[in-house]
Amino acid sequence: MTGPLRPTFRDALAAADRPLAGMWVCSGSPLVAEICAGGGLDWLLVDMEHGPSGLESVLAQLQAVAAYPVTPVVRVPSGDAVTIKQVLDLGAQNLLVPMVSSSDEARALVEAVRYPPRGRRGVGSALARSARWNRVDDYLVGADAYVSLFVQVENTAGVTAAAEIAAVDGVDGVFVGPSDLAASMGLIGQQTHPDVTAAVLRAFEAVRAAGKPVGVNAFDPAVADAYLAAGASFVLVGADVALLARGSEALAARFVAPSTTRRSGY
Repeated sequence: MTGPLRPTFRDALAAADRPLAGMWVCSGSPLVAEICAGGGLDWLLVDMEHGPSGLESVLAQLQAVAAYPVTPVVRVPSGDAVTIKQVLDLGAQNLLVPMVSSSDEARALVEAVRYPPRGRRGVGSALARSARWNRVDDYLVGADAYVSLFVQVENTAGVTAAAEIAAVDGVDGVFVGPSDLAASMGLIGQQTHPDVTAAVLRAFEAVRAAGKPVGVNAFDPAVADAYLAAGASFVLVGADVALLARGSEALAARFVAPSTTRRSGY
């Protein structure tokens, strides 16, 4: 049997006739992940870098969204090969690795997601959800078809090396992070500064010239539209925690008088 594996994010992008829109799942909650999975977006980014998700939480989130027509991508906290191995064994088919600044780093990541002789991923799929406990025929020899790797360019060095990073065989796409990019340019908190936007667009041009899809984070709809017009193939347009924060604030602004004093207790 082939097992219940989905097309990868690489495959979804190749098959799409439009850019794919997604959102962050940063809460670490499988329940929230499932709610978001049913919202109609194309993909979800389960975040291990800046959220509380650990291995067990990621597993539960992958299981929670599996019943929905949405593609989950897991952002690992770093390019550590052991963490990558563990997340892949959980059944994550799509990885995003942050802070990639050179083609050498990108090649090392490709090796981490591939089995020997093409890479150095540890062999344990018979014991893991990745191969559905050996229910996926020939998983070891066909694993490259079941896994996609995306890397995140988010500093000035990464923008400079974007063409070389995107050209690495086994890198399926590049995601540009304006927040850290702005910080690396001395413009922390100014993701839409003209210099930051220009750097993002330079990365876009380099990645697209290498024949790879490029994505970006843009919560402001106008900014997202501008990046889509510039050639973004995939975008993140919101986050679970941000929606909860802004939504609860809107309720308070509507129903709680400004002069109300909040006190602890009853």
